[in-house]
Amino acid sequence: MKKIILFGAGRSSYNLIAYLIDQSSIYNWKITIIDQQFGKSLDKFSNRPNVQFLEGNVLDGQLRGEYMREANLVISMLPAMFHLEIARDCLHYKKPLLTASYISDEMRLLGEEVERNGLLFMNECGLDPGIDHMSAIKVIHSLRDQGFELTAFESFTGGLLAPNKDIENPWEYKFTWNPRNVVLAGQGVVKFIQEGKYKYFPYTKLFRRTESIFIKGYGQFEGYGNRDSLKYLDIYGLRGIKTIYRGTLRRPGFCRTWDVFVQLGATDDSFQMEGVANMTHRDFINSFLSYNPHDSVELKLAYYLNLDLDGPEMTRLKWSGFFDEEPVGLTMGTPAQILEHILKKKWTLHENEHDMIVMWHKFNFLDKGIEKEIHSRFVVQGEDHLNTAMSKTVGIPMGIVAKLMLEDRLTIKGVRIPIYKEVYEPVLKELSEMNFDIEDSEPFVVK
Repeated sequence: MKKIILFGAGRSSYNLIAYLIDQSSIYNWKITIIDQQFGKSLDKFSNRPNVQFLEGNVLDGQLRGEYMREANLVISMLPAMFHLEIARDCLHYKKPLLTASYISDEMRLLGEEVERNGLLFMNECGLDPGIDHMSAIKVIHSLRDQGFELTAFESFTGGLLAPNKDIENPWEYKFTWNPRNVVLAGQGVVKFIQEGKYKYFPYTKLFRRTESIFIKGYGQFEGYGNRDSLKYLDIYGLRGIKTIYRGTLRRPGFCRTWDVFVQLGATDDSFQMEGVANMTHRDFINSFLSYNPHDSVELKLAYYLNLDLDGPEMTRLKWSGFFDEEPVGLTMGTPAQILEHILKKKWTLHENEHDMIVMWHKFNFLDKGIEKEIHSRFVVQGEDHLNTAMSKTVGIPMGIVAKLMLEDRLTIKGVRIPIYKEVYEPVLKELSEMNFDIEDSEPFVVK
């Protein structure tokens, strides 16, 4: 009986846990899931014979070691900041590791030692990063195998609200994954290549420099740039390509309104604000504006950022309650933490709301000197507050990769991501069998 140790059972873990438990009866796995506290959503699995839920401090190295010694695979669904500690334990106990998170610089430095020990630390196996890698590299490899020259690659993914005309939400957005990551998204310098020219956008300009994208059947979106697209030149083997750009999808108008928070400084996470215990939503916005005892907060904000008082940006802010005299409800916090707390009051999914994942790739290539284009589209809608699109598209590919690792079907070693055929072919095949289809258009000539 092979043993899996899973650290972390947050909302993105639900479908991973469900998949592993279902597969455990086929492959005779024993699963131990360790977290500080389990939600009621996992009660349905409590009587399954091959799974054990253990409440404990996942930061306790002695506790981790007690269970990792006997493991055949360690999976970390903890926040990314804790992966390195888990990874070092895996090296100590010589255990393979699986995560959904981006490889950090510190994790990458472990690569030689991981490979020397004959281990695989597989990362970025969820959605974004994860399915985006696998679906993109499949097309890139196919084009290269046919001898075509790839000239441009663009990729966008977003976790959004599924369309619902009966629910008023001018943002057309709510939190479908870690709210803190949403609030801090885009900070740093965005780097990419456009038509052979290197481009660098600072955070303060990011949400004003968006790309309009139409996806058939789902309407109009806007995309803003992810931090560093240039690193994918080597990851995907695209040195010499004229355009490479990776971004995040939102509905039109989102970015212009989010830019209000950026320009105010409300997404800053570097200092603690004073007087938070007595602060209202309205006070929070006013704290970033100049003093004027005669003008309203709305008027000062509109004047400062050149907004129309009746425009869409102010409408979204009003709907979110930022001009209300409602207490924030915290005793302390950075601007980013307070912003997150206020947004959660309106941006938390209700039972009658479903989330949606949208991924879109564009590939431009030369076929005997003729420029052609391929589009890839992947859309998944959530079923309920447990079977969300986010949980499914993060958890299920993770589960499939776990199966490949446990069944010794992967020969690669070291600190890796799923850009190898031995990984992405079986994962994409099983996802398709489960009706998670990535639709690649036929190549068409660019007019």
